[in-house]
Amino acid sequence: MPYLQVAGMALFPFILVQKSNPSKILVNHERIHLRQQIELGIVFFYIWYLIHYCMNRLKGMPHNRAYHQIIFEREAYQEDGNLQYLTKRKWLAFLRY
Repeated sequence: MPYLQVAGMALFPFILVQKSNPSKILVNHERIHLRQQIELGIVFFYIWYLIHYCMNRLKGMPHNRAYHQIIFEREAYQEDGNLQYLTKRKWLAFLRY
């Protein structure tokens, strides 16, 4: 997805990645997003995601910081290195972030 400038994206039920051999951490990050989408419902997840991003931008955050402060991204980035995270993750765990 070079036109979006992202390494990967979770669009339920798919994980889209730029590389033919993505890292386990990237795949785990996107799998966390898939779980979030299942919990909230796909449409509500994207609405909440966009609202949170827009609120961050209205607070004066630049794009990159606003993106990283989205509640769903905070959980995914903090836990993407823990490849066992999804086996132990509690329902709606993103609310802790």
